[in-house]
Amino acid sequence: MVRGLRGATTVTKDEPQLILQATGELLEKILEGNPTLATDDIASIFFTVTTDLVSVHPAVAARNMGWTSVPLLCSTEIPVPGSLPFCVRVLIHWNTELTQSEIKHIYLNEAVRL
Repeated sequence: MVRGLRGATTVTKDEPQLILQATGELLEKILEGNPTLATDDIASIFFTVTTDLVSVHPAVAARNMGWTSVPLLCSTEIPVPGSLPFCVRVLIHWNTELTQSEIKHIYLNEAVRL
């Protein structure tokens, strides 16, 4: 069975180092919150960023963590007026027997509002 695991974080400005650090932290917290999650069980990961983040693909953070065999894709969020700025979101498609209620979604920094 494939389940969706969500997470999001924010940065204070559009700088590659800030985006990669925040995305790496988010992925690490997702792993901590879901201890049975193994990269071999990840079908794919979809990253989105708000339109104010253009300096780096957040998927680079996953590659930097050694997730070299996981299919990754990045895109931009639709620019809805009033939405949370400087936000990186992730949707992990996870092959797991866990129920949806057993999965821990992770939201960091200003993204806790989501």
